This record gives sequence, structure tokens and C-alpha cells, in this order.
Amino acid sequence: MWSDDYKVAIIGAGPAGLSAAYYLRQNGYPVTVFEKEEELGGMLRYGIPSYRLQRDVIDAEIKVIKAMGVVFRTGVEVGKDITIQQLREEGYKAFYIAIGMQSGRKAGIPNEEYALSGVDFLRKANKDHGKILSGKTIVIGGGNVAIDVARSALRAGSDSVEMYCLEGPDEMPAAKDEIAEAKEEGVIIKNCWGPKEVIVEGGKVTGLVLKQCVQVFDKEGRFAPVYDETECKSVACDNVLLSIGQAAEWGG
Repeated sequence: MWSDDYKVAIIGAGPAGLSAAYYLRQNGYPVTVFEKEEELGGMLRYGIPSYRLQRDVIDAEIKVIKAMGVVFRTGVEVGKDITIQQLREEGYKAFYIAIGMQSGRKAGIPNEEYALSGVDFLRKANKDHGKILSGKTIVIGGGNVAIDVARSALRAGSDSVEMYCLEGPDEMPAAKDEIAEAKEEGVIIKNCWGPKEVIVEGGKVTGLVLKQCVQVFDKEGRFAPVYDETECKSVACDNVLLSIGQAAEWGG
């Protein structure tokens, strides 16, 4: 149904929301994008470090979409500031939920609440651009996001950064060139270790207990890590950043 009075509301101004807005507007639909942050771009702006994706590139893409007639309402969280029912009453006929994966997954270990998820850290680093860390930082994870977290942790003031991941060097999901660049910048990668417990003293992180991972995948290739908990070690650190996957924050 191509109609210039068939109003569409898009929830989220990240890459999925922006893409949907572009194509819907190209086909003649009146489109409004609702974004809870004050700036547009979602993970493009708040997840990918600026040294990998320059902000003027994001702004130029958004400028094109604005010129097409897409309306953006920032600082509005659907479900909190306004409901879908209220939007229906305003005349919106269809909704595209593009809220992304804004939350980090948990590891299920003691004192995990003292660690920070990788995506939360990247959001803070991309908003602040200052020295928000100090001392030694340990990053848990072996993917591209974990690499971004580790490299950003150095830029954010960490004296040193170590990455611990379950996978062996040849199993790591991160791209080889990303791994090489991280090492060139000083990130130390330790393979075949998983987190067991965050060590906390006086309300502050002082270290991390790790257990050796002897197998990451089962015979069918499914993720099913096996640990040898007789092989554990404690590593002193000041910050723990968990980058082991992402999840949706559904809000209201």
C-alpha cells in the first residue's frame, strides 16, 4: 500500500531505523523516527569508535535522510515518554521497532555487577572522549566488539589492557586484521581463559579469577564451553569490561 497519508513510526535511529526510514520515504510514506538519545545514529555513533567511523560520515548520511523529508524526534523514549497507543491516536498506521542490541550479556559470575559491559563502556567513551579509565583493564571476549572495547580502553586512559577469551588464537571470531591492530597498539591477548569471579575489595574491583577453557564448541559445532577448573589463576586489575555478546533493552 503506497500512500502519502499512511504514517509510519520508526522506533530507534540506529542503522536499521535509518535504513527503514530511507526506503519508506523513497516509496512515498510519511515517516517519523523516534530516538531516545539526543543524537542520531544509534550504534553507529555510540557503539563504533570514532577512529573507525568518523562522525562527519554519519552526519552526512543522516543529512541526506532529513533532506528526503523524514522527521526525527530525539530525546523521546517510546514506552516511557509516549506510548504506541498514543502514536496510533496521532494517526500512525504502522510501526517499525529498530531498538537494536543496546545491552551487554552477563557472564553469571560472582560480583559481576562491579564489571561494566562492553557496549555500556563504548557508549560512555563515545559520549565523553575523555580519560574515563585508569590503571589496568581486563576485557573479556574475543569478537570484534571486544577488540573495539580493548582499543578504546587504551584511549580512555588505561595504563594497560589485557583481553581474555575462551577461544584459541585460530578460533577467535574477531577479524585477523583487527586482532593485529589491537596487538600493535599494545593490547595483550590471552587465549583459552574464561571468567570465574570478579575480585572486589572495599567496593572496588581489584582483580579477576579466570578458569582455563579446554573446549569451546561441541562435535556439532555448537557453543558449549568446557572448563578445567583445577587450572585457575587470579589477575590483578582495576577495571573489568565484559564483551561477550549483546541483548535488547525492550524498556516499555
